[in-house]
Amino acid sequence: MSNVKAPKPERPPGSPLFFHATGRWAKKIRGRFVYFGRGSHEQALVEYERQKNDLLCGRVPSDEPEGLTVLSLCEKFLATKKHFRDNGELSPHTFSDYVQVCQFLLKAFGRQRPVSDLKPVDFENLRKRMAKRWGLVRVGNTINKVRIVFNYAFKNGLVDNPMIYGEGFRRPSKKVIRKHRREQGPKMFEAHELRAMIDKAKQPLKTMLFLAANGGLGNSDVGNLPLSALNLKTGWLDYPRPKTGIDRRIPLWPETIQAIQDWLVVRPEPVKEEHKGLLFITGAGDTWAKLTGGSPVSKVMIRLMRSLGLNGHRNFYSVRHGFQTVADESGDFIAVRKIMGHSSNDIADAYRERISDSRLSKVTEHVRAWLFAEPEGEGHEPAVLPMAKVV
Repeated sequence: MSNVKAPKPERPPGSPLFFHATGRWAKKIRGRFVYFGRGSHEQALVEYERQKNDLLCGRVPSDEPEGLTVLSLCEKFLATKKHFRDNGELSPHTFSDYVQVCQFLLKAFGRQRPVSDLKPVDFENLRKRMAKRWGLVRVGNTINKVRIVFNYAFKNGLVDNPMIYGEGFRRPSKKVIRKHRREQGPKMFEAHELRAMIDKAKQPLKTMLFLAANGGLGNSDVGNLPLSALNLKTGWLDYPRPKTGIDRRIPLWPETIQAIQDWLVVRPEPVKEEHKGLLFITGAGDTWAKLTGGSPVSKVMIRLMRSLGLNGHRNFYSVRHGFQTVADESGDFIAVRKIMGHSSNDIADAYRERISDSRLSKVTEHVRAWLFAEPEGEGHEPAVLPMAKVV
């Protein structure tokens, strides 16, 4: 074997690169040597051109030779949002929504589609795809989340320019949504419908319905409800809303307490350690919280509604609509907002330190009177109901 070294490649005329003593093509940029491989000059020059703009601006070049792909963007975006979720700065509910939006983008655009290749017509077609599957409200919410994903790319220096979405990717107007809602009809259940569902529902849906009717809890609320939030001896639920993190304090009806006690007797043992602190566990030992593929609570609710012949554009969350509507009739809007966990821009919220338990109880008792009013009676007088035994 010959020990003669191969001759050092000559620097082509006009080339920005030179052959370094380490055996790599290189260039000094911003005071330091940057290397572009041991291959041919042509290969090194291609790599230099790919990284040049980032290097000259002091940025770390992308490790993707073909540029940022939809898959890579989604991975980076979700990694950042996961950090916020784990740090308590983003709700699990919102993170789950972002996961579903990214899955939708990957299916619609393709995993390896370069982000730089996406044009307004692609986003317009994406919106058409949404409109075939979802209602206007969900279309608008998804458009907003898609924009958040792609705006992340520009804000984090993954692309050089903001994404151009085009006129065909705008959210439905408030006027159009209001018209759509009018055409769909009321979103709440009337008292007799809600009573019929509670009477027929099996556990744990029966208890979930009581909690929704009693305090306006939604799908995510019941799916993530920890046992530690309940005090059945005093009859109170202290439970920040998962979506907003706003504190809620809810007086529990005797009927709600009894339903919870009945459920605890038959509650399955959780399979995963992380779910042991949750009130509601599925028959398979899993969580009722939405992960992907839709809310498990909504699925059992739809089956119950169909069995009772209840139609219309309503779902489990519609019980929350009903609570807000009826609770407002109590006249204490601030107490209602405390129970619902709604945010507000009212400066008084920054100064208001507490709301008395008596005010909160007045709201929930007003809703209880509405729900359990005698069908033949006048007004909103509650039926005479036995108090649940609290243990």
